[in-house]
Amino acid sequence: MNWLRISGVFLRYFYVACKGLHQLSDLFYWPLVDILIWGLASAWIQSQSHVENLPLMLMTALIFWQITWRGSVDISVSLLQEFWHRNLVNLFSTPLKISEWIAGMLLLSFCKLLITISFGAVVVYVLFALNVFTVGWAFLPFAASLIIFGWALSFLSSSLIIYWGHKVEMFAWMIAFIFAPFSAVFYPIEILPYWAQIIAWCLPTTYIFQGMRAIIATGTFPFHYFWISMGLNVIYLLISLAVFSFMFEKTRKKGLARLE
Repeated sequence: MNWLRISGVFLRYFYVACKGLHQLSDLFYWPLVDILIWGLASAWIQSQSHVENLPLMLMTALIFWQITWRGSVDISVSLLQEFWHRNLVNLFSTPLKISEWIAGMLLLSFCKLLITISFGAVVVYVLFALNVFTVGWAFLPFAASLIIFGWALSFLSSSLIIYWGHKVEMFAWMIAFIFAPFSAVFYPIEILPYWAQIIAWCLPTTYIFQGMRAIIATGTFPFHYFWISMGLNVIYLLISLAVFSFMFEKTRKKGLARLE
């Protein structure tokens, strides 16, 4: 064992880690998000003497969050694959319109989401004997709302990627979890501090997860939560699509080849 060679390998990857945002996110961002989410969930559970249907609430919330996260990564990761395969210029040198690419990506994302939801529900039922479809028909409108918000986040991260390229590719996986602690996924919004509750009520996901827990606890569908979430989703999706189209046009004028 040669210490000079060992130190050389160490310094080679140490300098890369210090320069790359992706490596720094592994060191700080993901531990922070995990601590916030599960710390708040633990604090809520500990403050309750008894929580009715707690395992079902947690598993349903986990499946619902997968819908949001899956929707938030599909489009941006598909865009990154064009970078990795050096195919971005070839793709958009064809008569393909950006609107057609968006429509195709949304269709692909929807198909992947159906597979993910079905697989997750089966695994939860087989391993834990819990039926996440206990919420009944309410699962469908809530799932639709979560998908739309995931798409809004995905186009937002894609906007950054299409303009800055590989330097910001970590946002494809990170962006959804920026909102996770505020979305009250595994705990009611009341556990958050007041300033965080203000942010939470601006997110459509908060209304969905609050509504999901209300259905499990009371059996009634919270229509006001659903319609508020859909209204916010439409606004955010339109904004993210507009930002993506704007950033794509700016990049196209500068030259798509610079990203590869």
